[in-house]
Amino acid sequence: MAVEPRPGTGADAETGDHKGRPYHGYWLIVAGFVTQFVAVGVTNYAAGPFLTPMTEDLGWTRAEFTIPRSLGGAFVALTGFLIGAWVDRLGARPFMTTGIVVTAASLWLLGSIDALWSWIVLNGVILSVGAAMLGNLVVNVTMAKWFVELRGRAVALAAMGVSFAGIGVTPVLVWAIDAWGWRTAWEALAVASLCLGLPFTLLMRRAPEDHGLHPDGRTDADVAAGRAARAAADYSGSMTRREALRSATFYLLIVAFGLFVINIGVMLLQTVPYMTDAGYDRATGAMMIVVASIPAMLAKPIWGHFIDRLEPKPLAAAGSAMTGVAMCVIVLSVSSGSLAGAYVGFFLLGVGWGGMIPLQEVIWASFFGRRYLGAVR
Repeated sequence: MAVEPRPGTGADAETGDHKGRPYHGYWLIVAGFVTQFVAVGVTNYAAGPFLTPMTEDLGWTRAEFTIPRSLGGAFVALTGFLIGAWVDRLGARPFMTTGIVVTAASLWLLGSIDALWSWIVLNGVILSVGAAMLGNLVVNVTMAKWFVELRGRAVALAAMGVSFAGIGVTPVLVWAIDAWGWRTAWEALAVASLCLGLPFTLLMRRAPEDHGLHPDGRTDADVAAGRAARAAADYSGSMTRREALRSATFYLLIVAFGLFVINIGVMLLQTVPYMTDAGYDRATGAMMIVVASIPAMLAKPIWGHFIDRLEPKPLAAAGSAMTGVAMCVIVLSVSSGSLAGAYVGFFLLGVGWGGMIPLQEVIWASFFGRRYLGAVR
């Protein structure tokens, strides 16, 4: 679906300079940080702390408990084509506003479930779709439209919210579940998500051209002097969905980054029960998520700096290799009873994770351009 830049109207359309006013793209980075914190926090990071108390209370197996995460990933993948194309056309704000309401409502209802089917529907379908409307697809497609030369750093800064969820969500949920019970913890999570996320969804905008702006905060003078040529080439060289589907690169990227998504999803879901099975308490399991999340968050701006200056494909290979080495260190350390080794493994895992999200988004945009990126993704 072809989407032309819509000219701005009113004061926003008068000039691309907007002297004295911060570039709105910077506000989008802040909004993306918060909304991704909420989206990932209530799905991937929340699942682990709830696994043991819910399965023990409701008599489910771990396999039954994890059905929604597998189902949710498949369902979001199938609906992503629709969501992405609509984001190209309408912008992120209507989707994210709807998404935060759907997310909060489904979280609240999770506190009242008793049957496995309701857990699967609420968590695997409704919550997954609501969180997807807040998460990385919608946020990063928008980031790619507002930033070209600074894309790596912009995406990395916004994606710090993903890692901060491991610091701010997992240990707090472990405490809340132990103190209040898992039902009240779900309800508290719903209220907190709505109050935190809703104001920031209202900051989102579709593309800078809609408001008389240029990517990266470039001015009209920059454009006239040819200093925005990279952004112009990124736009004019964009591939449509149909063109992307005929490219082998499209499918290779799906496989490569799909494996990364599986890796992070499994680790976030299984770390707490994995550590308790090895004889450690739940707090230690939650701490491992924190140990991975801190370097994942702090390393993102560093990764983003190099992504904007170097070829991203070797960087992606380095991040993947670091993740693989870290997994081996974790398994060997936990099986041998070395807690110190486990800390090292989770730290390395976080450093590897820190690069993969910004690398993924920059690589997608560099291959297919920003014009139809939502539809392609």
